[in-house]
Amino acid sequence: MDLNKNFWDLRYQNNEIGWDIGYISTPLKKYIDQLTNKNIKILIPGGGNSYEAEYLHNLDFKNVFVLDISPTALTNLKNRVPDFPKNHLINIDFFKLNNSFDLILEQTFFCALTPKLRDNYVLKMNQLLRPNGKLVGLLFNIPLNKDRPPFGGTKKEYLSYFKTYFKIEIMELSYNSISERTNNELFIKLIKK
Repeated sequence: MDLNKNFWDLRYQNNEIGWDIGYISTPLKKYIDQLTNKNIKILIPGGGNSYEAEYLHNLDFKNVFVLDISPTALTNLKNRVPDFPKNHLINIDFFKLNNSFDLILEQTFFCALTPKLRDNYVLKMNQLLRPNGKLVGLLFNIPLNKDRPPFGGTKKEYLSYFKTYFKIEIMELSYNSISERTNNELFIKLIKK
C-alpha cells in the first residue's frame, strides 16, 4: 500500500477518516490549557482537520503551524477557521520540512506512517525541535493493523525508538483519553536531548 499524497487526500475527500473525532482530544486539551507562553512556535504534523490548531488559535497562540500531505485536510481547516493564517498551513511531506519549533503535538500522525519510517520520524522530530523542545501527544498502545494505518505499537517498542534522541519525561497510559480509546493510548512528553 502506497501511503502517498493521493491516498491521504482521497481519504479526506471521501470522508474516510475514522480517526477524526471531530474535536480536540481531552489529553491534548488539558496539556494546552496549562501552557502560558502564547508565542511559542508549535507544529502539528499530519494535522488533518486539526481541531488542536483551531483550539490553540482560539486561545490566541500566535505561532501554530499545521502540516499535512493532504491539501483537502488543510482546506477543511481553513474553511472552518477562516482567520487561521494561511501561511501557517504547510502542504508538504513531513520529512521534507525544514524549520524549527518549541513544541510538536502528536495526534494520530505516528500511527499513520508505515512502521519502517519510525526511526526516520524520531530523527526528524529531533531535528525539527529547538534545544529543549518538546514532543507531546498520544501514541496507540495496542497492536492495531499490520498492512494499513493505523499502525499500533507498545511502550517498550516506542522507548527503543525515542530514548536515543529524547529524554522521556512522560510515557504512560493516558488517564483522560476519550472513552473510545480508554486504556489504548500512551500520553507522551519527550524533551529533545
